[in-house]
Amino acid sequence: MHVSRSESHKQDKQRKSRRMKRLLIANISMLAIIGVLVAVFYLTDDGNKKGLDSLPDDQEQGTTTDNGPAADDPGGDGRNIGAEDADAIDGTGEPPSDANASQDGTAGADGGGAGDANGEPANGEAAAPAEEAPSSDSDETSSPPSAGESGSGSSAGDDGAATNDSPEPSGKTIRLSFVGDILLAANVQALMEKNGYDYPYAKSLPYLQEPDLTAGNLENPITKRGTPAQDKQFVFKGTPDSLPALKEAGFDVVSLANNHTLDQGVEGLLDTIGFLDEMGLPNMGGGSDDREAYEPVILEADGIKVAYVGLSRVLPVGSWKAAPDRAGVAEAYGDAKQGIEAIKAAKAKADLVVVMVHWGIEKADKPQEYQKQLGRNFIDAGADLIIGSHPHVLQGFETYKGKWIAYSLGNYIFNMTKTEKTKDTGVLDAVCTASGSCQLQFHPMRSNQSQPVPLEGEQAEALLARLSDISLGATVDSQGYVNAKE
Repeated sequence: MHVSRSESHKQDKQRKSRRMKRLLIANISMLAIIGVLVAVFYLTDDGNKKGLDSLPDDQEQGTTTDNGPAADDPGGDGRNIGAEDADAIDGTGEPPSDANASQDGTAGADGGGAGDANGEPANGEAAAPAEEAPSSDSDETSSPPSAGESGSGSSAGDDGAATNDSPEPSGKTIRLSFVGDILLAANVQALMEKNGYDYPYAKSLPYLQEPDLTAGNLENPITKRGTPAQDKQFVFKGTPDSLPALKEAGFDVVSLANNHTLDQGVEGLLDTIGFLDEMGLPNMGGGSDDREAYEPVILEADGIKVAYVGLSRVLPVGSWKAAPDRAGVAEAYGDAKQGIEAIKAAKAKADLVVVMVHWGIEKADKPQEYQKQLGRNFIDAGADLIIGSHPHVLQGFETYKGKWIAYSLGNYIFNMTKTEKTKDTGVLDAVCTASGSCQLQFHPMRSNQSQPVPLEGEQAEALLARLSDISLGATVDSQGYVNAKE
């Protein structure tokens, strides 16, 4: 049938109109579906966030309420195998006297020692077993991701890339890494003798070796002789055979400023320094006099100089303090005048100043007021980063004048205890500019038989959420990045 041009044009317009209507209906339907999917996504994401903020107590704090130090098994060579420590700090802010150990009535959570005459902890609390079976929540078979990646394996963006609200500082940077307390004695030594001296580091090597510089707190003397400290509940002694593996694991510097460095007397302290020097492993915080004890270690990487200063606010007796005519530890009691001067002097020699300080109450989740004030004083003196140890548990982060304070990195390698949260550990990365601006990322781990194992998935998220919860004016996201609260 013949159709006129005008009729044909009219039919074409009708067909186009019908096609446009169908297309419009299809587009509206697609937009509605997309809207529903977006709503479901945000509701689900919000639910996940709420889930992290309301973790049950047994995930946040551990399943035990035990706070007592473990009984130990004193050995003739000082290699005692207790699990926790009752050394206390002086709550007055004054250094302990030469004759008496500092006391504030607070029991500790260290590890290994001499015990009292009855072989029981000094505070009379229940004893913990010296060792435990491997933790069921540690993944023995998992291989750790690169230290530049998150161990949580979660919170990726739409393209699969990890999200990070705080990118690395701009300009030339250096990557510094830190761990908490390192014990190479007692039960840990027995494990190393059985499994090899590299055993403690086996699951976390990339996190130690990939950074430019890695540091930790060495919590025992390294000596073949010495006289065990008297009137001290826990006394350690490690072998120099453990040092090659420590260095090969990636450590570039260790602090000796703590309450165990003189467990074998001045002989033990000087032997420790001698063996570390022989190994080519720099150390600070202890010395043959106060000049050596307060002197920083200055290391350089990529043209950026970093000064490490070691200080202790936890000493059993005043005679452990380094003095002009006495070997000992660099202390930070009272106004910490010598420590402040050491920080100022270090700032004149280096781009960055890191203060590694031993302080706080053992097994406390949050810092004491004196820690907060001391940290601020250090930063006012020129410190760019404060790294704390001694509580044997993780404490949170705080920023002051744009500088970061990590109040405690917990135990890294230590005797196992029945106090669950002493097993929580990790490696802290700090990517810093020469001007002292640092971006922090914490890689969560859990110690299994004195061996840190990187955490992934829900376990990593739970630990990071707890760390965020105990931080002061700061948050820790699901990738471990630490940010100041707005």
